[in-house]
Amino acid sequence: MDTVIVNKVANSGLVSFDLETLYHNGERVLLDIKDTLFMEMVLKEKDFRDWIKNNNWQAFNGKNVSIVCTADAIIPTWAYMLIASKLSGIANHFVFGDLLALENSLYQKAIANINPSDYKEQRVVIKGCGDKNVPESAYVEISRVLLPVVKSLMFGEPCSTVPVYKKIN
Repeated sequence: MDTVIVNKVANSGLVSFDLETLYHNGERVLLDIKDTLFMEMVLKEKDFRDWIKNNNWQAFNGKNVSIVCTADAIIPTWAYMLIASKLSGIANHFVFGDLLALENSLYQKAIANINPSDYKEQRVVIKGCGDKNVPESAYVEISRVLLPVVKSLMFGEPCSTVPVYKKIN
C-alpha cells in the first residue's frame, strides 16, 4: 500500500507575507550635527551655514540618512530643514531621528506601496522570523493596511501561526 504524503500547508490557502522582502538594502548613515556646534552646545548660524555650504553632500548619494543632534542643545528647526535641502535629490531617503526612526520610515514607505486589494478576503500570515531585524512598527503598519481587507491575519509561519484577526461574517 502506497502512502501519499500531503502538504497541508501548501493546500491551506494561506498567503505568506515576509516583511523582510521590503527591506531596503541601501546603506544607513547617522548624520549627527553635534560637531557643527560651538562647544557642542550652541549653533552659530554663520558657522553652520558655512558647514552646510562646504560639506560633501555627495557622500550621502543613494544612502539612507538619519539626522540627529546627540548633544544636549537647542537646535533651531531651520537647521534641520537646511540639511534636508542638501540631502534632497542625493540621498535615497532621510528622516529626522535615530537609526530606528530611519528603519521605521523605510518600512512605512515600502508598505505604502503595497496594494491592499491584492490581499482581499485572503488568509494572510505575516512571517515572524528571519535574518533581518524588522521593527515592530512594520508589523503594526502592515496590520493597519491589511486588516480592512483580509479574511484573517496571522503571525508566524504557515505551519505554526498565532491568530491575530479573523473577519466575522
